[in-house]
Amino acid sequence: MRAVVQDVYGPPEVLRLEEVDRPVPGKGEVLVRVHAAAVDQGVWHLMEGRPYAVRAAGFGLRAPKARVRGMDLAGRVEAVGPGAGRFRPGDEVYGEGKGSFAEYAVAKESRLAPKPRNLDFDAAAALPVSACSALNALRDAGGVRAGQSVLVIGASGGVGSYAVQLAKAFGARVTGVCSTAKADLARSLGADEVVDYTREDPVDGRRRYDLILDIAGNRPLGALRRALTPRGTLVIVGGEGGGRWIGGNDRQLRALLLSPFVGQRLRPLASVVRHGDLEVLTGLVEAGSVTPAIGRTYPLDGVPDAIRHLRAGHARGKLVIRVAPDPH
Repeated sequence: MRAVVQDVYGPPEVLRLEEVDRPVPGKGEVLVRVHAAAVDQGVWHLMEGRPYAVRAAGFGLRAPKARVRGMDLAGRVEAVGPGAGRFRPGDEVYGEGKGSFAEYAVAKESRLAPKPRNLDFDAAAALPVSACSALNALRDAGGVRAGQSVLVIGASGGVGSYAVQLAKAFGARVTGVCSTAKADLARSLGADEVVDYTREDPVDGRRRYDLILDIAGNRPLGALRRALTPRGTLVIVGGEGGGRWIGGNDRQLRALLLSPFVGQRLRPLASVVRHGDLEVLTGLVEAGSVTPAIGRTYPLDGVPDAIRHLRAGHARGKLVIRVAPDPH
């Protein structure tokens, strides 16, 4: 099969399209014929091996243990492994797999769900990692409730585009933060207000929010806390910048240490893709409450270009990799 592989850590230039053996599903796994995949910040971190904590976490100290990148996927079940009884060959599914920038990928059945009926494969592939992160941030870490005021910093990106829609679905009043060029997207997603961070500071303390989602940001904890109500909740979703060892995760560690001593709840997000959460998202998608915002699509050999576009900060919503033509 064709797959995008890497043998060393580094920039997008280390990726190349190559013929490799088709993976074999193990216990509790299924083999998926991938029709579409998607790009997120986690793909870049695993490609670069940065921060170095990524390597120490088991992904390979000197070189990547897994040669094929990619997590989000949507496609058809090709075969099932031992003990995987939830799906059958031919079922249309979406979720998180191992090495989805390939024509076939293995996935745990616990991280897959039936594809939403009203989405094609491209749109379904744009959901799993980012939408589950947004759901976990709002519902689980944030405890969002109807009537609350929610600030989404990074409202036009992959996670943020879902966070705006989900917060609205939960009955919150949403303020989205993004650049001038992406304000129209944030409004189209349902944001009640949009703050252009190039013109004003969204966390200067003049307005306070019950819940703040800081997505892949680098603002100081003190500034974020000034924009919270006295009993408000801050959820830090990823983080960029920082040192080579732990990167932007230093804010998450400090938030975790500080939270027991203040009235506000300061929470880092550790999100995973789960079958149950995917089913929740499927229900919201089929009800029309959530719609994937796809900025661009790329062919399989365009993965390096997609990652460059993402890291340059130009992406609007999700970037999708079209691995195979939609059979419909």
